Amino acid sequence: MKPEIKNELDEKANGCRIGLLAITGVSNQKTSEALEKTKSLLEGAVREKYAQMERQELRSTHPMSVYVSYYKKFGYTYHVLQQIESVAKGKKSMNVSGLVDSMFMAEMKNMILTAGHDLAKISGAVSLKVASGEETYVCMNGREVKTVPGDIMITDGESVISSILRGPDGRTSIDEKTEQALYTIYAPAGIDEKEIISHMDDIESYVRLFSPGASVALKTVI
Repeated sequence: MKPEIKNELDEKANGCRIGLLAITGVSNQKTSEALEKTKSLLEGAVREKYAQMERQELRSTHPMSVYVSYYKKFGYTYHVLQQIESVAKGKKSMNVSGLVDSMFMAEMKNMILTAGHDLAKISGAVSLKVASGEETYVCMNGREVKTVPGDIMITDGESVISSILRGPDGRTSIDEKTEQALYTIYAPAGIDEKEIISHMDDIESYVRLFSPGASVALKTVI
């Protein structure tokens, strides 16, 4: 399944780009020896690189600094910063499922914000938009939230499926039955297309560790 994409971003998006990666034919395993081994090596690399860094130094690295600046503009803190700090201090990253862990691993490696969705749960076309602040949707924790005016969001035919500041919805979330996933990559101005593509390549490579028969239905940057 290849989703229909509608780009409704305008000058209000301030140069933000969106990467879209659709992977089909997946067996979403709970655990995988190959994926766990790669995750462990990645966690080790994160500790070696960042364990001795002060928070301000980590905040200033690229592309972390791009997200920190974007979130700060709206009065928020970039959550991936805390995730990387936690792993750098010795905590293991989360273990949810192959599709979800692949996304978190790529975020940990590249610092690039990503949301994951079950493609079969998406209704109609996927639209890229600037939020008005009036849109509401239910997050993964079951709480209804309003979008933040000027934030970047993605919707389908029913409602918002994710936004930068509020995160992904619960309706289209990946679960153990997911066989096709859509990863949406949010890249504010300052992150180039090559970085986004490399990030998507990493997600794809991690998915193939536990589901080698998976196919890429869509990989694009808008």
